[in-house]
Amino acid sequence: MPISGARTLVVDSEVSMPVLIALAHDTRLLILSLLSHNVMNVSELTSALGLPYTTVLFHLKKLESAGLVNVEYTPGTRGSQKLVSKRYDEMLFKFPGVNVEAGEDVVEVSMPIGAYRLVDARPMCGLASDTRTIGRMDDARSFYEPEHMFAQLLWFRSGFVEYAFPNNVPFGAHATEFDLSMEMCSEAPQYNLDWPSDFTLWVNHTEVGTWTSPSDFGGVHGKLTPAWWPDDQTQHGLLKHWRVTSQGSFVGSERISNVTLSDLRLDENNHVTVRLGVKDDAQNVGGLNLFGRRWGNHPQDIIMRTHYAFGEHQKPYRLR
Repeated sequence: MPISGARTLVVDSEVSMPVLIALAHDTRLLILSLLSHNVMNVSELTSALGLPYTTVLFHLKKLESAGLVNVEYTPGTRGSQKLVSKRYDEMLFKFPGVNVEAGEDVVEVSMPIGAYRLVDARPMCGLASDTRTIGRMDDARSFYEPEHMFAQLLWFRSGFVEYAFPNNVPFGAHATEFDLSMEMCSEAPQYNLDWPSDFTLWVNHTEVGTWTSPSDFGGVHGKLTPAWWPDDQTQHGLLKHWRVTSQGSFVGSERISNVTLSDLRLDENNHVTVRLGVKDDAQNVGGLNLFGRRWGNHPQDIIMRTHYAFGEHQKPYRLR
């Protein structure tokens, strides 16, 4: 049961490793227990634990690096002393995967960019989490590393990446609008503000249309881009909304094709296949960068929204 007024740490699986490592030791768990109701200095902790001073400092550094304790320096009888306090009382851990939210007339699914089911990436290509690159640069085999689930930046010169979204529209309802939003930009060596690239979207294997990205954005560090990422590389993209309605398909207010909702056959499957890529024969083969919620300027993954309505004479969804 949650503690009344408890301070709760919410940990997403993508950044959980330092926290889990910090908690995976009996001594560090005991330190957190001792700090439950009191602020203690290092000497008091050393006495209570019966351990050498250097050992206690080692464990405190692990807890502090994981953000689980605060360490403050205050004047003491002999110089300064370290006061240690616990930051949280409980932890909520979120397992990896998609997040689904449902409203009165819309279902929203948030898909991590690393949770693809199929990929064909050609150099220049690569992936990075918010702490390091994944695998090797310009090696398509890196896209099959187990760590790819934690990717926050994904890029390739040509090819595609494909996702399988759950189809959570209620039985008996019909879609009235289909919307995808994601942060994206072209892929140039380092970065290039004059580097167009043609991105094509397919939904349920139907080609929805193509939009041209104007740039590979760099020069100014992205608001969410990790500090360790070099300043002379891609930093952020544009947040683009791809919409399919009964009237056609759009990116923002720009019409990109006459493909309509009925062409997507959303009522025929229990999932929605979404593929994004750069065709080999595109007019502008300028690569693609795709950003997760911890990279770039916009704190979101790929978001699919399906608006729906009920009606007496509407064809119900039949998931197969």
